[in-house]
Amino acid sequence: MEPILIFPDPPPPELAQALDLSGYPWKAASDELAASRIEPENGWGGAIICAYLDPERAFALCRALRKRDVPLEPLLLLVSGTQLGDLELRDDLYDDFCLAPFHPRELEARLKHLYWNTGAGVRPELVEYGELVLNLETYQAAIGGAPLDLTYMEYELLKFLSSNPGKVFTRETLLSRVWGYEYYGGARTVDVHIRRLRAKLGEHHANLIQTVRSVGYRFGQSRWGS
Repeated sequence: MEPILIFPDPPPPELAQALDLSGYPWKAASDELAASRIEPENGWGGAIICAYLDPERAFALCRALRKRDVPLEPLLLLVSGTQLGDLELRDDLYDDFCLAPFHPRELEARLKHLYWNTGAGVRPELVEYGELVLNLETYQAAIGGAPLDLTYMEYELLKFLSSNPGKVFTRETLLSRVWGYEYYGGARTVDVHIRRLRAKLGEHHANLIQTVRSVGYRFGQSRWGS
């Protein structure tokens, strides 16, 4: 998909991080002139305007984007609670709004809803389980909106397990499916990586990866319960 236009430049760190983790490409601009200068050849894939940082310039940019020969859409407006009254009689300037501070999952949900409604863009390929999100295009992972600092093999192991929730895998199966048949490491390799993953998932989410005694490991709950 084409990059999303973000206002302002630089954008709030939490917005940039949320978009990166969700796999949405973006570019930031400080005004209409800058937005036109850096606009991709195929146009913008949408816009996210942070109106709570500089309301006057934000709404001016919204008006400019909507007055184009082909109005830019979808356009998501980020506003503070005190600005809700400012949205009256401005319905034509945006497709949806989100209150700041926002939760990364809410932002992602609103973007998915907008793209579904407008038919614009393509949703990045994700693996989602509860609060865990893995972006298969950018090799990024997050839990509860917080990014996980994973090595390549930790990511691959977590991707394989989370793509098969409820299934039990032996250490030997994990070695062959994740590391590959050419890997000659022992079962201890799996145990070490599982231990590191649990530590990085944190105390509240470590039990996503469960040990099945005398067999191996399972991600998430069995369909029959524990």
